[in-house]
Amino acid sequence: MTPLERRAVGSLAAIFALRLLGLFLILPVFALYADRLEGHTPFLVGLALGAYGLTQALLQIPFGMASDRLGRKPVIAVGLIIFAIGSAVAATAASIEGVVLGRALQGAGAISAAVVAMIADLTREETRTRAMAAVGITIGASFFVSLLAGPVLNTAIGVPGIFWLMAALALGGIGVLYLAVPTPVRSILHRDVEPAPHQFMRVLRDARLLRLNLGIFILHVVLMALFVVVPVALVRHAGLPAGDHWQVYLPVLVLSAVFMLPLIVLAERRHWLRPIFAGAVGLLLLSQVVLYRGHTSLAPILLGLFVFFTAFNVLEAMLPSLISKTAPASSKGTAIGIYSTFEFFGAFVGGAAGGYLHGRYGIPGVFVFGAVLLAFWLLLALTMPAPRYLASRLLHVGRMKAAEARALAQRLAAVRGVAEATVVAEEGVAYLKVDELILDAKTLDRYHAPT
Repeated sequence: MTPLERRAVGSLAAIFALRLLGLFLILPVFALYADRLEGHTPFLVGLALGAYGLTQALLQIPFGMASDRLGRKPVIAVGLIIFAIGSAVAATAASIEGVVLGRALQGAGAISAAVVAMIADLTREETRTRAMAAVGITIGASFFVSLLAGPVLNTAIGVPGIFWLMAALALGGIGVLYLAVPTPVRSILHRDVEPAPHQFMRVLRDARLLRLNLGIFILHVVLMALFVVVPVALVRHAGLPAGDHWQVYLPVLVLSAVFMLPLIVLAERRHWLRPIFAGAVGLLLLSQVVLYRGHTSLAPILLGLFVFFTAFNVLEAMLPSLISKTAPASSKGTAIGIYSTFEFFGAFVGGAAGGYLHGRYGIPGVFVFGAVLLAFWLLLALTMPAPRYLASRLLHVGRMKAAEARALAQRLAAVRGVAEATVVAEEGVAYLKVDELILDAKTLDRYHAPT
C-alpha cells in the first residue's frame, strides 16, 4: 500500500473499532445490570441487547447508497452522531424501554457500508483485498477487547458510564474522520464491496448464497442468546462476581484463537473447507449441549464457552471467504451487503428470542433453542456443495464502449485460470474469478490499463 492508502485504511479501521466497541462493550454485563431498570423483564432485557441489530440490518445498505450520492464523510458523520445520541439515551434511561430505544438508535447509525465504500474509494483495486482484511481484523479485535474490557469497565464506571463512553467514542470517531481520513477525489459504486440494488433479487435467489446467509443468521442468533444468559449463569450458579468475568473470557478467547488458526490454514491450503466448516457447526451444537447440562458449574461453562468460541471464530473467518468464493464476481458487493443484513438481523432475533425463552423456560431453554437451530444448520452444512477454490480479482481496464467491454470480457475469460470475467464499461473495471494456482498472470496483466 502507498502511505496515503495506509493512512486511509488505518484511520477508517479506527472508526470501525470505536463504533464496534460501543456496540459490544455491554454484551458481557448488561443482563446483570438490567435488573435495576424499571419495567425490566427477561424478554425486554434480550430485546435491549439485540435492538441495534434490527435498525442496523434495515439501514446499513441505505446508508451506503446515500453515501454514493451525498458523499462519504457527511453520511458517516451523521451516523456517528445518531450513534452518540442513542448511547446518551441509553445512559440516562431509568427504564428498560429507554435502553431499548437507545440501542435501536445506536444501530440506526449504520455506517458500516459507507465506511467500506470509502475504503474502496481510497484504495487501488490491487490493494483492496488487503485493506478489507485489515478491517476484518479490526472487527475481531474489537469483539475480543469488548468481552475483556466490559466487566472491568462495569466495575469502574457502571453500565451507564459505558454508554457515556460509547458516546464519547462515537464523537471521537468524527474527529478521526475529518482530521485523519483523506477525502476521496470521487465516490463511485464499487461492485466488489458495495451492493447494487438491481442485483438484489439475483443474489437472494441463489441457493448456495442463501445457505451461507442462513448460516451467519443462525450464528449470530445463538451468539446473542448466549449473552442473555451466560453472565447470569456465571453469577447465579458459578458464584463469580460480574467484575471477575473477564477471567473467564480471557483464557477462553485466547485458547479458542490458538485452536482456530490451524483449522483455518487447513481449510484454505488443504482445501478442507467443507469438512472443517461442517465440523465447526457440529462443535457449536456440542457447546450448547455442554452448557445445557453444565450451566450450574464453572468448569462446564468454561468448557462450553471454549468449544463455542473456537467454532465461532472458525466460522466468522470462513463464511465471508465462502461468500467471496460463491458470489459472481460482479455481484460480490451485493452478496456481502445481504450477508451483513442477515448477520445483524440474527443479532436482533437472538437477543429477543433469548430474552423471551429465558423468561419462559429459564436458562436451559435458551441452550435448547440454540441446539435446535444449530442442528438445522448442521444439516445444511453437511449437504452443502463443495465450494470452488476461486479468488476474486479486479483489473483496471479503462473506460470503453459496451460492445468493447463484451469483447474484452470474452478475451479475459479465455486466459488460463480465469473462470469468470465481467467488464463494466462505465467503470473501466473487469471483475474476475480466478484459480490462482494455474492463473496466467502475465497475460492478464497485459490488459491492465494505466491509472
